[in-house]
Amino acid sequence: MSWLFFELIVLFRCCEHDGHSRDCNCCLLIKTRASAGFDFHRSFSQTAAAFARTHCNYDAKGDVAVVRFDCPDSKVNTLSRQFQKEFEEVMEEVWANSALASVVLVSKKPGSFIAGADINMISACSSAKEVTELSLHGQQSMARLEASTKPVVAAINGSCLGGGLELALACHHRIATKSSKTILGAPEVMLGLLPGAGGTQRLPKLVGVPTALDLMLTGRNVRADRAKKMGLVDQLVDPLGPGLKPAEERTMEYLEEVAIHAAKSLAATKKLPERKLGWMRRFQDWVLGIRLVREQVLKRADMAVRKQSHGLYPAPHRIIEVVKTSLDSGKGEGYKSEAQAFGELAFTNESRALVGLYHGQVSCKKNHYGAPKKPASHLAVIGAGLMGAGIAQVSIEKGLKTHLKDVSLEGVGKGHQQIYKGLDARVRRRALTSFERDRTMSYLSCQIDYAEFEKVDIVIEAVFEELDLKHRVLHEVEAVVSPECVIASNTSALPISKIAAISKHPQRVLGMHYFSPVERMQLLEVVRGEQTSPQALSAAVELGLRQGKLIVVVKDGPGFYTTRCLAPTLSEAVRFLQEGVTPVRLDSLTQAAGFPIGTATLMDEVGLDVAVHVAQDLGKAFGERFSGGDERLLAAMVEKGFLGRKSGRGCFVYSGKKGKRSVNPGAEEIFKQFHVKPRADVSQDEDLQLRLISRFVNEAVVCLQEGILNSPSDGDVAAVFGLGFPPCLGGPFRFVDSYGAGKLLGRMEAFASVYGAAFSPCQLLKDHAKDTSKKFYP
Repeated sequence: MSWLFFELIVLFRCCEHDGHSRDCNCCLLIKTRASAGFDFHRSFSQTAAAFARTHCNYDAKGDVAVVRFDCPDSKVNTLSRQFQKEFEEVMEEVWANSALASVVLVSKKPGSFIAGADINMISACSSAKEVTELSLHGQQSMARLEASTKPVVAAINGSCLGGGLELALACHHRIATKSSKTILGAPEVMLGLLPGAGGTQRLPKLVGVPTALDLMLTGRNVRADRAKKMGLVDQLVDPLGPGLKPAEERTMEYLEEVAIHAAKSLAATKKLPERKLGWMRRFQDWVLGIRLVREQVLKRADMAVRKQSHGLYPAPHRIIEVVKTSLDSGKGEGYKSEAQAFGELAFTNESRALVGLYHGQVSCKKNHYGAPKKPASHLAVIGAGLMGAGIAQVSIEKGLKTHLKDVSLEGVGKGHQQIYKGLDARVRRRALTSFERDRTMSYLSCQIDYAEFEKVDIVIEAVFEELDLKHRVLHEVEAVVSPECVIASNTSALPISKIAAISKHPQRVLGMHYFSPVERMQLLEVVRGEQTSPQALSAAVELGLRQGKLIVVVKDGPGFYTTRCLAPTLSEAVRFLQEGVTPVRLDSLTQAAGFPIGTATLMDEVGLDVAVHVAQDLGKAFGERFSGGDERLLAAMVEKGFLGRKSGRGCFVYSGKKGKRSVNPGAEEIFKQFHVKPRADVSQDEDLQLRLISRFVNEAVVCLQEGILNSPSDGDVAAVFGLGFPPCLGGPFRFVDSYGAGKLLGRMEAFASVYGAAFSPCQLLKDHAKDTSKKFYP
């Protein structure tokens, strides 16, 4: 995301020192200023300042200034507060140098043009007014770039997002490589913000209002070829094939050459090429020029956003409002509205929650447990069901040689088919070529025996949640793998120490709890058993990161963290069903609270057989705190074959057609059999929502209290990205801080007076309620 400009820091190199035959930028600067009568002392002081720059450099290729981004100690280029000063300094020097006729902006980092702004700039602000001033300053800098009399060409390879895209929009010409790493987008809405450096004004002008709103309201990324079609990019460059240098390096060199040629052409013609708009775009612009039509279009867009987000996120509405202001009152008012909205949004609870989650994600993408002696490159997955096939898919997509084993040819056949369908769907979306799909499939070996298991670095078993079955598999695996091989169980509730109890080498056994569908869900919960070695832990974390997962490491125990939070929540949902709340209303009220998927639907997705199994095991482990609905209701549904989506019937009946389903009449009969008279008013959605949320939150705080979790941030990331806790609330711990521990305690005590121990607040929550200065986040 981003909205400010980058700091381009120029590093001058004297041609006398590096042996270059051509003049370097230092010499050009000195010669030009000398001929113009500049003071040499001042010139040398500016050159000295240039040596201190660390984020970028620029040199002259003929009469073209090539500015290269390269933020130190980072894999990507990001905008920071420091950038503004140095960027303006660099551009002042380029504009003042009469020997330079045009500019090319390019990154030295493979895979990253500019990935966005440094969010800490916003976090460091103490008021909305201060953030608004940041936005205004950003707008002014971009406006100066756009008004440059020397043509500026953006040469884009890799991620061009947020502020990076806003910088590119202010340039006069944009060239992008067709690399799979090249993506463009305006993801600010994902942080509860909007583009704040003129993006809301330039983007509609460039690609049209409908397309611009789609990009800004969804935050989705587009690839270079799609960006070219929509007018976001002016020119494409094909990646280069095999050669002496690495393909990425040669592609970047070629991109620079093409950009320099384009910059020279623009400078020679002294005017920008006329953009030819298609008839559809011209028609859209004409229609939206009619005020009454425009108002209706934007009103419908706002209604659609409100319906989808349940009115919980203010940023999308402000984006539409800012665009409308610009169309109605001109771009001057549009820029003012953008800056004002940006500042106000930055101080909403929703933005703070989303920014907090972003920081948590960044942390969970790092290996805090050290590099393993031997990173896994060869692994095996046992169990070719939905979970096992999903784990295998995310592994082969990263080039890991993977064995997928099941007990029957039919089982591995289904697993193979699931993986192929998943990759083929990406081919149809043009996110993958058929060659890339087939190459990815070549990393997969499907089998019904343990052939080559002696070569694997990690084995992940994904069999059914039965301790005896997992023991049997562990016994078989240990007989064939090497002593160094790590063995992981994809269990959602069974304690790892119990699974490892029969192991000859329990120090290499741990849990790797994936979430379904594995290829889409970001979280991986790594469970450290009582005897799990640091080496096994680091190997599992490293593998998860290679698979593209957010890693949260938790201590062992029944249900670990995520299942412990989910179980009491689902138990309360079962009580709702017994009290007469229909599956449709249950879904509606939970989605209105911010859960991306309704709770009745979630039970069907998890599988009612799994739900009853977990309810029984955790009920024995934790007693009354996990009480709520009658688990016999779930057992009765399983007995009828109502297992959820996988059986076609659960709370709902699934027709097989996308989005087509209805309430299962057989399930309704079971709900009536277990009906109980509500002990309190169930007509108020807010009370029902808080009953679910408070049970989730209380158990999360218990897990932190018991040391299951390492930090509140880990708990929030796991809750949102593994279980679908409302992102607008930021996770259970941030919810306590924003809602107020005292207020939550009071509501839970009121619920406990009606429903008993299930709502008893934990001690840590009581401590926070007693001392209002205590917060989970500073």
